[in-house]
Amino acid sequence: MKKINILFTILGIVLLSSCEGFLDVKPTNSADASTSITTAADAKVIISGLMSKMVSSNYYGRNFFLYGDAKGGDFAIRSQGRGMDALYVFNHSASSNSFSGYWSQMYHCILQINNLLENIDKIEAAGKGSAALSDYKGQALTARALIYFDLVRLYGKPYNMDNASLGVPLILETLDASAQPTRATVAQVYEQIVTDLTAAAPLMGKTKVLGFLNYYANQAILARVYLNMGNNAAALTAAQAVITSGKYTLYSNANWVSSWSAENGSESIFELGVYLSEADLGTASLGFYLLRSGIQKGAMGWFMASDEFLARLNQDPSDVRWGIMDYDETYTDTGVKRYGSCRKYSGANLTGDKGSMSAVNIKVIRLSEMYLIAAEAAFPTNKQLAADYLKEIRKRSPNLAAPTATNITMQMIKDEKSKELFAEGQRYFDRIRWNESITFNDDFISPAVIITHRDKTIDRTFYKTILPIPKTEIDANPALASQQNPGYAQ
Repeated sequence: MKKINILFTILGIVLLSSCEGFLDVKPTNSADASTSITTAADAKVIISGLMSKMVSSNYYGRNFFLYGDAKGGDFAIRSQGRGMDALYVFNHSASSNSFSGYWSQMYHCILQINNLLENIDKIEAAGKGSAALSDYKGQALTARALIYFDLVRLYGKPYNMDNASLGVPLILETLDASAQPTRATVAQVYEQIVTDLTAAAPLMGKTKVLGFLNYYANQAILARVYLNMGNNAAALTAAQAVITSGKYTLYSNANWVSSWSAENGSESIFELGVYLSEADLGTASLGFYLLRSGIQKGAMGWFMASDEFLARLNQDPSDVRWGIMDYDETYTDTGVKRYGSCRKYSGANLTGDKGSMSAVNIKVIRLSEMYLIAAEAAFPTNKQLAADYLKEIRKRSPNLAAPTATNITMQMIKDEKSKELFAEGQRYFDRIRWNESITFNDDFISPAVIITHRDKTIDRTFYKTILPIPKTEIDANPALASQQNPGYAQ
């Protein structure tokens, strides 16, 4: 990791757009990074640039969400060789299909955050702090926590499996070129995540602004983290802070489908902006990867819903969430319209949220997830409370019986989370956290392919359930050589 010597506001200049409230600020200067961030306006530029970096194809813009569903059993692939299928077949090694972009992009964001935090500390030490500056500090800490949470789940074992095993390097300050940071344990990374979120919360405002983090986004991330740590009481408290805030409301059944063609809706807790002139990945966007081949130039049918997911959604054929699904490419083989193509990121009518199929905002955290977290966290000790939270989401399946304290099961919560958060990058992380076996819909692939890099059914003891440390990173930092994840060749 090299010390940052060039101001990241240069990045901000490149990424500026005319969209109000997202990247509509200008830096005050472009001098050396150690001295150039001098005002809250400068800090806003850095945060804005950071949010655009998080919409990279290597992160929330595409690959991170694909990772969570391709590996979790809710996606299947049409065929091998179209791109990104290595995620589905677990074809990973340190030098091939390591998906090193996750590591490099996320650490790039962390370095940007660390630089900002150090400069804010200098401003505050000089007695020039402000409420606005404190808010950006809170956003930076919250973003760092979220990125480390994502990193440790990609490269470290689940917290409830072996939190003494290796996670990822904890980089909390800008480093000299000679530095060779080593991996912290999973427990240490989670401890830092909670520390950052806790320190950030009192600094942050509660107003909802597209493309930025606020107090409730902080609490939503904290709810996710505590749930992964098995701290149900703390997860419930954090989720309830969002639910009871009055700042967000669940979409009605009538509005759920159309919400995917609108930006910054009532459920969006943290939404990243994507615009025609900024952060639009075009045919490389998440939306295009989920469309069937032939529906639009550039769409190739990379991923579609598995039979298992469609059977789950078909528990109620009147489920409103069918409205975001379209028939997939198998129609050309069978003449039967199998609705496995997802339009969440291209808009229900293929017009996105700005008239474009690809310039569609990424909804990172939604209110419905908080209800599902609250239901899961409450379930072991308070079945009635769990049922109360779950029924608000289960209303989207109007023909299914409402959950009650006597009929609610953990499987109902799991099924509802799968249906509600399909294609939002959650499924795989949940299933390995739940210590479930995952059976893949390989028979669905046409023409048939031979999958040699994993069995049809895996569980979290399979070494490839976490990624290898990329060889490029080990070459750059030899201290990591002895810390490669078990099973991957050195």
